[in-house]
Formats: sequence, C-alpha cells, structure tokens
Amino acid sequence: MFALEALIALLVIVSAAFVTFHQARGDTLRDARVRSLSVAEGFANGPGMEAALASPDPTAALQSHAEAARVATGVDFVTVLSPSGVRYTDSDPALIGRVSAGDFTRATVDRESYTEEYQGNPHDAVRAVVPVLDARGRVVGMVTSGIEVESISHMMGDRLPVLAGAAAGALVLSVGGAALVSRRLRRQTHGLGPAEMTRMKEHHEAVLHAVREGVLIVGPDQRLLLANDEARRLLDLPGDAEGRRITELGLDPRTAGLLVSGRTATDEVHRAGDRLLAVNVRPTAPDGSGPGSVMTMRDTTELAALTGRAAVTRGRLELLYEAGVRIGTTLEVVRTAEELAEVAVPGFADFATVELLEPVLRGEEPTAVGVTEMRRTALSGLRSGQPLQPVGDDVRFEVPGAPIATALAAGRAVRTELAAAEGWRTQDPRGAADALAYGMHSLLTVPLRARGVVLGMANFWRADTPEPFDEEDLSFAEELAARAAVAIDNARRFTREHTMAVTLQRSLLPRALPELSAVDGAYRYLPAKAGVGGDWFDVIPLPGARVALVVGDVVGHGLHAAATMGRLRTAVHNFSTLDVPPDELLGHLDELTGRTDERVAEQGPDGGEARRREEGIAGATCLYAVYDPVSGVCTLASAGHPGPAVVGPDGRVEFPEVPPGLPLGLGLGDSSFGTTELRLPEGSKLVLFTDGLLKDRDRDFGAGLELLGSALARPDRSPEQTCADVLATLLSPTPEDDIALLVARTRLLDRDRIAEWEVPRDPSAVSPVRNAAAAKLSEWGLDGLAFTAELILSELITNAVRYGADPVRVRLIHDRTLICEVSDGSSTSPHLRHAAATDEGGRGLYLVAQYAERWGTRYERRGKTIWAELRAGGDDQEPDGPDMPDLDALENLAW
Repeated sequence: MFALEALIALLVIVSAAFVTFHQARGDTLRDARVRSLSVAEGFANGPGMEAALASPDPTAALQSHAEAARVATGVDFVTVLSPSGVRYTDSDPALIGRVSAGDFTRATVDRESYTEEYQGNPHDAVRAVVPVLDARGRVVGMVTSGIEVESISHMMGDRLPVLAGAAAGALVLSVGGAALVSRRLRRQTHGLGPAEMTRMKEHHEAVLHAVREGVLIVGPDQRLLLANDEARRLLDLPGDAEGRRITELGLDPRTAGLLVSGRTATDEVHRAGDRLLAVNVRPTAPDGSGPGSVMTMRDTTELAALTGRAAVTRGRLELLYEAGVRIGTTLEVVRTAEELAEVAVPGFADFATVELLEPVLRGEEPTAVGVTEMRRTALSGLRSGQPLQPVGDDVRFEVPGAPIATALAAGRAVRTELAAAEGWRTQDPRGAADALAYGMHSLLTVPLRARGVVLGMANFWRADTPEPFDEEDLSFAEELAARAAVAIDNARRFTREHTMAVTLQRSLLPRALPELSAVDGAYRYLPAKAGVGGDWFDVIPLPGARVALVVGDVVGHGLHAAATMGRLRTAVHNFSTLDVPPDELLGHLDELTGRTDERVAEQGPDGGEARRREEGIAGATCLYAVYDPVSGVCTLASAGHPGPAVVGPDGRVEFPEVPPGLPLGLGLGDSSFGTTELRLPEGSKLVLFTDGLLKDRDRDFGAGLELLGSALARPDRSPEQTCADVLATLLSPTPEDDIALLVARTRLLDRDRIAEWEVPRDPSAVSPVRNAAAAKLSEWGLDGLAFTAELILSELITNAVRYGADPVRVRLIHDRTLICEVSDGSSTSPHLRHAAATDEGGRGLYLVAQYAERWGTRYERRGKTIWAELRAGGDDQEPDGPDMPDLDALENLAW
C-alpha cells in the first residue's frame, strides 16, 4: 500500500513539474517575441532613420545607435538590413555587409512586421522583423531585433532549482504522509496486506454460509456475536439472536452452560429438540487466553443416515466403474455377456443370467417383434447346483405375465417377487418350484437395449441376500444393463463385419492353386481374431511354363482392407498379362495406386486426406516373384514387403536380400523397384509370407525370422507339411494380424522336352526349321499338332526374319501345352489385323490367333518373344477342310 501511494505521489509531482516547466518556457518565449518586436519597431520608427538609410554610408550612421539600443533594451542583437537583406549594422562587426539568412518577403513585399523563431547562422533566436518605409511607402530597409535561444535556456535554467526544490518538498510530504497512513493501517490490520484481507473475508464467508456445519461466536460478555445459517437452523435461534446473552436464547441448559463456562470440548453430544449434535468449543484467542469462544456443531443423526447411503452409493459407483473396465474387453458377443454376469455377482445379485436373441449371437441385426424365446448365453452365481436353466438352453416366455415378457413389452426393468409371480410359475411350473425351494425370492429383469433395439435380457436373482430388490436397485440395474448393451452391440456389429470381411476375403483369395509343372505349392490364410486384414497371395501361370508367386499386405482391418486387397489382386492379374519383369509390374501397380489415391483426395470436398484414409490404397506392400522352370531362375521385386525364405534341397534356409522399395501408393508412380535373381536347384522351396506370421506382442520381427528358419529346416517335408510346421511353430493363440503363407517347391523341365534352334535371317531358313520342329513333335508323340505348329511357326519365323533383328531363335516347350516361341532382337510388336478380300497380306497373326489356344508378346531386356500355346490334346487339333494351305506359300504372306 505504501509503495503504491508513494508511486502515485511521485507520478503526480513529476507531471506537475513537467507542466510547470513547459508553461514557464512558453511564457519566456512569448515575452521574448513581444520585447523583440517592441525594440525593432521603436528603432525602425526613430527620427532620422530614413535619412540614415539614404546616406552614402548607412553603417557609419546607424552602427553606434543600434548597439546603444541593444544594450539599453537587453536584447541580443539589433540589426539594420537593406531591402535585399544586406546587413548595415550588427552586434558582430564581422557580419556587416553580409546577407542575412531567412525569407523577408513578408517585410519587403507585404510591408508587415512579424516575429519568428529563426534557426540558422550565426545563432538560433527569436527575432522580430520590421520594415522601414519612406514617405512614399516604399521599403528602404528593415530592422531585426531578437533574443538568442541560448539566452532563453539560461533563463529557464535559473528557474529549475526553484521548481526542483518545490517538487522535492512535495514528494517528501506525500511519501511521509503515505508512510504514516500505511503504518496506521498495518497496526490496525495486524500486518495483513490486501490479498490476505480479501482471502480472510472469503474464508469467513465460506465458513459461515457455505459449509454444512453450525458456527457460534460468543463474546467476553457472554453475548452472541455471530451465528451462521446452519447454526440458526440446528438450534432454532430467533432472528434477533445476535447481541443477546446466551442464557436468553432458549438453548438446552447443558449447551448454554458449555458456552458460558469457557472450557474446551471435542465432539460432545448435545440434544437440540429431536436432533443429536456433535459440539466442539474452542477459545477465540489462538493461545487460549481470550475470554470469548467459538462453537461448531453438526447433526450426527443426518450424518449417520447419509453415511449409510453414501456407502451404498459408493459401492454402486465402484461396481459401475468395474463394469466399464471389465465388460467389453473382447469383441466377442458370448464373452461380453459372460463378463456382465460375472460383474453383477456378488456385488449386486446372488445369481445373474444373460439371454440373447439368436440373431445377435450370429452378428445379425436383431428384432424383438414376435419373439418368445432367447438363448441363455451366460450364467454366474454364488453357489453351484442352482436350479436355473444352463447355458445354451432356449428360455421361453410365451406366457404374457412372465417377467421377460413383461420387461420386453414395457421396454424397461421389472421387479418380481417370485413367491407371488403367477406368470413366472405358469411359464415353467417345475422350474419355478425348484427355484423357490432353492431360496430364490427376488428377480430383476432388465432389457439389454442399444440404439433403441432390444438385444436380449439380463436377469438378476437373489437367494442368499434376504432383502429384495428395491427402486434404487432398479435404477442401478438399468444403468448396468445400458453399459453392457453397448458393449454387446459393439461385439455384435464387429462379429457381423468380421464375418462379412472373412467371407469377402476368402472369396477374393484363390480357392485352390493351379496345377503347374513349374512348382508344387501349398498355402495357408488365417484371419486375425481382432479383424480381417488385407493379407493376400496368388499363384499366376505365365507363358513359357513360368509361374508368378505373389504375396501382399494392405494396412488396416475390416471390409475396406479386404476390398482393397481384392482391387490389388485384380490389378496384379491384369498387369501379369503384360508379361513384364517384376520391377516393371510393381511400377505399374504403384502408379495405379497413386492415381487412385489422388482421385479420392480430389473428390473429398471436406478434406481429401480423410477420404484417402477411408478409400485409398496407401500402405499396401507386395512381393512379386517369377520362376522359370526352364532355366531355374527366380526373379523377385518388392514394394516394401519382407523378402522370402529359400530352403535348399539339403535343408539349408536362407533369407536373400531383396531391395525393399517403397510401399505401393507412397511414391505416386515415381518409385523405382530393384530386382533380385536367384538360381534355385530343383527341389528348393520358396516361402513367401506376410509380417503377421512373424510379429506378435511377445516377439519382434527378428525373433520371428529365427523361429521361421528353424521350422523350415526340414528338406523332406512336402509343401503342405511345411505349412503345418510353420504354423505350429509361430502361430499364437490369438493372432493380432492376418497371416498369409505360400510355399512353392520348384521343379525343372526335362531338357528332352525343350527344343531350340537359331535361325539365320534368310527366308530360305524357315522351311528347315519348320521341318525340324515337325520331327521333334513326332518324337514327342504330338503328330496331331504338327500341321498347326508348322503353320504358326512359319508365320512367326517369317515375320521375325523379314522385320526383326538378329538373333532370331525358336524354342518349343512340351509342357501341359505345346509352347511355340520365336524371339528376335527387335522391340517392334506386331498387332492383329483383319485384311480385306483384295489384300495380298495381313493375315499372318490372324491365322496364329485362330489356330493357337492363346498367344502374346513378351518383352525382354533386349528384343521380344512372340509365343503361342497349343493344347496338347491329340489329333483333333488338325484343321478340317478339303483345301489345306500351302505352308511354303504362307511364308510369302505379308503381316
């Protein structure tokens, strides 16, 4: 307080001094203007002035008079100027004859006398300018007179000590007065500051009027000084009680005697009408020496009742908290119902049963319209051997007065005293008799309702507890059932989505692996318990007896992940028809994924990122491998997916390094994927998997790889047996992520079933190669395909010789089909044409397409290969008709 008052006084004094100083300075300047103008006008209008200016030497005539006038008037200068501003006189003789700085237009043109604050040489000054006029009114000269600014500052400096002294005196008086006032206040408030005083007042108000405890303050003269509202209520004090003696207030004599005795008391019980009060008395002085006293009291009668109710309420709140923690720990409908029954016993009921509608157990949308039975899903009790129907039974309630039927019709909880429940006994007379004999006497039936739909019923029974359920129990049971119903409905909806996702996932995955000469395969797919993810695999036959092995993973769970997986698998199938290397295929897949995410983001007016998370494919990984049984080479590329495991024929397990690349969709089509080539001996096993197989809550990826290696180190096991070994070693009881496992044991084609020729780029070389191919087909027992194969080879070889580049090679592969391949060094791809009737050429590929089962083009690092497959089915492949084409003539057809 003192500091604040001193600060205020200081600010007021400083402000006053500042204003006084500037006012004095203004007065000084104003006085200087007036005095300068008076001197200049007096000198300019003096006798002989006009004659002196007209004389040949005005300086000699006026210099002495000007100096005398300056000294006499106390100004700093009196200067006579010519109309052009040239000095005739000046207090500094050195300036005589020089032009005075400044603008004298007002004097020379307007013939006006004026004052101004001049800044310039020789000094800044306040000066007056007065024109000197002749008899005809012409300006023949000017007189300037003024006081320099430095002289004015000296004048103000002389006044400053007086001003400072007055301010200091005022400050001393103000601070001294503030100190005296502050000291007086501190003595009266016992040293408490404003904050302490405010807090004390707040505490005083809180104690007296906010707490549920009576307070009386008695003065030294045994008069009541203060009584709060609670004390007035408990003691029934009159309105004018304050100021009256204690003995005049009509208090119980024992209570009044305690107040006037001056002794202390702690939790003494006193009567006040029909109330029992716990009374505490203390002296008002902290050391106990004061004659006054303070009494506090509380109603122990209400406190005991409140304590009992609070204990019950606290127990119910704890039970509800426990229900929130324990119910719904899993997303399984049956387990959630069991958790509800376990929570209710023994904290609320002696026995608890939960009955659910049949559609709820299947995850379907329930309907309670016309329902007369439910499936008992959970049962919990204090004792065994209870007469209630076991779990799995159908609980019927056809009788309208049955408790479940009544609660279902009312849509709320129903209390039933079993001894008087006619409908309950009518529904199941024998079961009711057994329950009554067992001691069941009270039942609470509560609908399990979520989103306005009844999912089932919760029944709470009492047998060992003698008190029946009351209204408060009814409200608690409804709250408990409401919380459990939400958890059950969540589990039901998850079950439905899980079932749909599993169905969708399995429908999108291969149902069986194709029979191939390249590999012998087996697979396993296990959806996660917490929700189906986007793991997938595929085995895709490729031209040339090759096979593509694919495994991928889409981040996330549920229907969206399964649908995304289906889109990716379809895209891989489509891109595999291009027959490009694995890295190029992943590049196409990444570009497609990035474009899909961009379109989703553009279509989201309320934020594309949210829609991208819901509908995009970001976060998918893929491993694509192509195995060629002719060369035994496997080429792999990865888009963020773990590499495979390779098990040699001797049982040695390796995990080859595969450049990981970015997951699909993250590179927006700009990602580059590296490839790895592995030469696999016949009988090797290539194992592709997703990370859900290796990672678990109890182990990391590295530990999973070690376990996988130990499970694979058995070379004598078939692919099916290998899958079983891997899952037996790594599968956890409740997998947190999907598991996709693909095991492919490699084979090599017999060299006797492969024929190769190199063809010179000479049209005459076509016929010998065609004849050699026919001989090889006869050796393989494929005479029925000889004509068709010769026709196709003639067209393909002729095209390569005419339009391709060296080297030109021909290869026949006798697999499940007959594969004819013609390769050349050119990258130009032919296309199918439909020649007109008058065209001489253009029918070559048309004939190939007509006679081949399927055909296509495969591009390699250098050049291309045109292939055609013929079904190795026997003689029925030879074309019918009387007119057989001349193969030698066909060589001359243009494409």
